[in-house]
Amino acid sequence: RYVPIITDGGFRKGGDLCKALAAGADAVMIGSILAQAKEAPGMGYHWGMSHPHLALPRGTRIKVGTTGSLEQILFGPTSVTDGSQNLIGAVRMAMGVCGVFSIQEMHKVEMVLAPAITTEGKSWQLLKSLR
Repeated sequence: RYVPIITDGGFRKGGDLCKALAAGADAVMIGSILAQAKEAPGMGYHWGMSHPHLALPRGTRIKVGTTGSLEQILFGPTSVTDGSQNLIGAVRMAMGVCGVFSIQEMHKVEMVLAPAITTEGKSWQLLKSLR
């Protein structure tokens, strides 16, 4: 019997969603991302379930700000280039690059773990005063 995997925790950009799907997730929880939509009822705030607080039974109120409309966040077009918008486009692009047509096929793609990727090129950027 197949048990679907739903993952949660710290997703901020389309690349994060793609990595979770490639790692075996069937779905991802994106509460903080959706809370940043102009239409979200929290008006730029998110109530994190993982942060208990006596006065707030649902967790702690976290300011996440407003980055764009729900349409922009999910489908684009983007107004920023940091990967926090057009999440569906990011997943579709990753699936295309991997040559797969479904999330189930995405689970079978080869993953490469490269810890140096977070610092690669940083010394050059600092030298050139780029950020």
